[in-house]
Parts: sequence; C-alpha cells; structure tokens
Amino acid sequence: MSNHSSSPTDLNPSVDVQVKTLCTGADRTYSPVELTERLRVAAKQGRPLRVKLGMDPTAPDLHLGHAVVLRKLRQFQDFGHVAVLIVGDFTAMIGDPTGKKKTRPTLSRDQVDANAATYLQQAGKVLDTNPARLEIRRNSEWLGKMDFADALKLAQQMTVARMLERDTFAERYKAGEAIYIHEFMYPLMQGADSVAIQADVELGGTDQTFNNLTGRDLQAAQGQPPQIVMVMPILNGTDGVNKMGKSLGNYVGISEPPQEQFGKVMSIPDGLMPEWFRLCTDVSAADIGTLCNPELTHPRAAKERLAMEIVTTFYSRQDAVEAAADFKRRFSEGLLPEHIAEVTVAATELENGRIGILNLIKAAGFAATTSEARRLVEGGGVSLAGSKVTDPRCQVDLQSKPILQVGKRRVARMLAEQP
Repeated sequence: MSNHSSSPTDLNPSVDVQVKTLCTGADRTYSPVELTERLRVAAKQGRPLRVKLGMDPTAPDLHLGHAVVLRKLRQFQDFGHVAVLIVGDFTAMIGDPTGKKKTRPTLSRDQVDANAATYLQQAGKVLDTNPARLEIRRNSEWLGKMDFADALKLAQQMTVARMLERDTFAERYKAGEAIYIHEFMYPLMQGADSVAIQADVELGGTDQTFNNLTGRDLQAAQGQPPQIVMVMPILNGTDGVNKMGKSLGNYVGISEPPQEQFGKVMSIPDGLMPEWFRLCTDVSAADIGTLCNPELTHPRAAKERLAMEIVTTFYSRQDAVEAAADFKRRFSEGLLPEHIAEVTVAATELENGRIGILNLIKAAGFAATTSEARRLVEGGGVSLAGSKVTDPRCQVDLQSKPILQVGKRRVARMLAEQP
C-alpha cells in the first residue's frame, strides 16, 4: 500500500468493482446492498464517502490486529473516500466493555493523552495521511461538551433489554458479575460519534458489531442515513490460539523494529499462515493457496515470504531484505546481530552498581511488568553474557556492560548511567 492519493471525488473504478473489493475479506457487511446504493448516491453528488474508524488509546502501541482494520480503511481511501479516524480520548477514560468479563480500570486524562500521542504516527504507517484523504478527530470535541440532560437524552435511545442482548453483558449478567451503568453508556457514546461526524460507513472488528450497529440506530433517530457497518475478522496472535493482544505477549507491533517483526512472524505456527497472509498482506488468494500448500512450498519459505510482506508494509522492501539477512545470520548461523542496541539503566535503578534481573529485563523494554519478566526467567528464555539465567532473584553488575538476551530475537547491551 503506497502512500499515493487522488482527487477526493475520483470514485472510479465502478461502484460494483468497489463493492466487490471492499467486501472481500470482511467478516460481514451490513449491508452490501446499502453500500452499493450509498456509493451510487455519493457518486451522483460528486462527494467521497466518510468512513469512520474509532480507536481508543487505552495502550500506547498498535499491532497487526489493529492493522487489519486500518488496511481496510486504506482501501476506501484508495478508492477516493475520506477516512475519519476518531481518537477516542473521551471514551477511553470509560473503557470499552467489549469482551471483558470485568469492568475496565478507569484511565486518567494524562494516560489517555500519552497513549494517543503515538497513535497517529503509527496509523500513518498504513493510512494515506494526505489531508484530503484523512480527517482526525477526538471525540471529546462533542462528548466532552454534553451535560447531564444530553446524557439522559442519549440513554433514552436504548432499552436495558436490548443492551443485555449483547453477548458480553449477557454472559456477565448470567454469571452474576457486576455490570455498571457507565458501561451501558459506551455503545451509545460510540454511536454518538457516528452522528457527530455523519459517517457513511463504520469499520471495526467483529467484537465491535454491537457498538457499530448502535451507531446506525442513533443516526436513524437523528434523521441521518444509517451508516453501513463493515466488521473485520479478529486476528489470532503469534501463539495461534488467542486474539492478538499485548497483555498476552502474542503480538507483533507495527512500530517494532523490522528485525523484531521479521523474527516474530517466523515464530508463528504454520497453520496460522493462511489467516495472516489473507488479513495482513496484499498477496493474492491464488498465491496464498500455493504458498500455504506444503506440497508446493516449504513452510519455512512461505513464512519468510509472509515476514517479508509484513515488514515491507510498515517499513520498506530494503528493510525487509536486511531483516531477513539478520534473521538468517542469527538463527541459521547461531550468531548475534551485527548491531546490538545499547540500553542505559538510570542510576536511580541501581544499588551499588547492581540491579535485579527482573528490573533489568523491564529496563531493556523486554517486559512490561515484573510478573512478565519473572515468567521469562522461569521459562528459561533469558541469558546474560551468554549464560542462561534461572534465578529471578539474580543481581546483575553492569560494570562489564553485559549483553542481555531474551528469547532469540531480543538482544541489548546493558550499561549503567555514568555520574
């Protein structure tokens, strides 16, 4: 997906071709007939469609799972339509209850702003950032101005019975888990976003179906044409079992270095390749069939092609070539990379020039929490200066500038901050 652009009202190719292309890969579209009619009307009016994607900045990093929907949004842009990326700075402070068995912890404004600061740069790795193609909004623009009377009017648009039809709430209610009133407001606020920006189409994952359809209801109540809803499949993580997510450690970040992306893709189960080729690359269905048939293509060669495609998407072909060479050197020849990143540990983290191994792993950025670092050590995946670390209570002297290695891909030379 190159970052090119054309006239905002250039709606060629034909409507039928657009509908076929855009619906390909989607789990479900509500509905293709409505999308066809909306495209025809927009073409007659000489305007692009407004295609909405909301993203709550509840964490600082985007991964390949997010990119599945971003790639579909880019397809709309390439057909001449306008992407409206809504940074959910207001809704993030409540937290989407989708898929959650318990109430999400409330985020502070500072946490939300810090996370949002990185989103736009990361999304720009996929989207066309030409202002004629991309509109960026924060939903605090309208939600933050609502008073209590406005909130009550919004709440009148939904019944409790309808809300409890949502699988997440139904399961929690049946299990006796607490459901708080503010969680009921989340789908309504997401729907209010669609009203505020007059969305023609809203994209999301299959887990967002209820929220997105709520937007249709609210638009109809306000006299707007109900948005077309297109939901994309949920990408399984590198473990091949669970939905991709940072908390499970089964993710590939779209801003991770090319070598890290390449290595993580090479580690996925062979059975995951068809799904990843289909949702994460532009490789044709025919070529995917050939690549994922072990009688025609060796799985390692297919996986290398997949890794090359993914790194090229977020960086460049040259970066992908260099990452492949680095992977071969490190894994096939058993060598460390030519360039090892250096990480300086703050003096405040040290005691007599030493630091605990768990804190060292976190300082290197190889684990987000102490418990995650402990699991890495106990799982036998941590080496220091070439020797495996087995004791999570180990204290490390940084005077020798030791090389810390977690797994086969994450390597850093650890230095102590000089006074």
